Amino acid sequence: MLIHTVYFWLDPALDSNTVTEFENGLETLTKIASVRHGYWGRPAATDRPVIDRTYSHGLAVIFDDMAGHDAYQIDADHKAFLARFASKWIKVAIYDTVTS
Repeated sequence: MLIHTVYFWLDPALDSNTVTEFENGLETLTKIASVRHGYWGRPAATDRPVIDRTYSHGLAVIFDDMAGHDAYQIDADHKAFLARFASKWIKVAIYDTVTS
């Protein structure tokens, strides 16, 4: 299994309609055929020194294997999301984890 987690720092100047459109875009990513499970959200209200809550939104998508991840990367919906929203964030961080 491969867990693909993405953290977005959206431009704080975005209006609420654009943020809602971005969130709708995140939802479309969780529906891509090779995604087994997909979740997105905003930072939780947890508060400990080791927790980074500076990001705007997080996305976690789980694939059966690397082939599923690779199919996701070239999927038309993923490419459309990037084309539409890449200019809306000021930073993105991606962490991929493989389970045993």
